Amino acid sequence: MLKAPRTLTFKCAKCAKAVQVSLQKVSACSHITPYSGVCACGEVKLHAIGQPEAVQAYLASNGLWTHHH
Repeated sequence: MLKAPRTLTFKCAKCAKAVQVSLQKVSACSHITPYSGVCACGEVKLHAIGQPEAVQAYLASNGLWTHHH
């Protein structure tokens, strides 16, 4: 199984500058790999890879998401 990259870079939706997101610590489950970061302009960027329902919940959380089994 491939390991998720520790960081990813995206274009900020607010100012179009590059914003780097970091892999978040999460339990050893395989259904979501969450990332988050903050642009220099202050815009929060969330990204996740995994099951669509888990990803959607994470992206809708505004960074307040927690994961439990």
